[in-house]
Amino acid sequence: MTQSLPVIPVADFRTLMSHFPTGVAIITTTAPDGEPRGMTVSSVCSVTLSPPTLLVCLRNGSPTLDAVLGHGKFAVNFLHGNARPVAELFASGAPDRFDLIPWRQPPGAGGPHLVEDAHAVADCRVSRTEPVGDHTVVFGETFQVAQESGHLPLLYGMREYQVWRAGEAAESR
Repeated sequence: MTQSLPVIPVADFRTLMSHFPTGVAIITTTAPDGEPRGMTVSSVCSVTLSPPTLLVCLRNGSPTLDAVLGHGKFAVNFLHGNARPVAELFASGAPDRFDLIPWRQPPGAGGPHLVEDAHAVADCRVSRTEPVGDHTVVFGETFQVAQESGHLPLLYGMREYQVWRAGEAAESR
């Protein structure tokens, strides 16, 4: 007979994961009506180099997830250290968020590129999805990248935003 394992409270799991700092990104795409959609995420992971694939976890029921699935493509906008206000804006769900920031959608891109707030963008096509609890894991095969130099990434951990400080880690060794 298999014994069931206990389930920890959501608050305990959130606290655990707050101790694992991660990069901050905004997933963008286009809805069937042509309107841009997007949301802030910290759950982005590289899966494989061949084919180059990322995974993102998007909340079930979000307009962004619906648009990603309908469009079949999305962009992962990796935010730089000065983009905290944009991360908070896209986490808020404000309906006019794309009216408040500069963006463009290059021909063939997976979604809008946040031209002043992303230090790198990966355009992806949906290759697979997997529902897990209240989120859907979306696997995206990366078909083009754009990178800006000279920007340090925005991180989130311990329930606050921070900027990656290149060199500080080396100095502390």
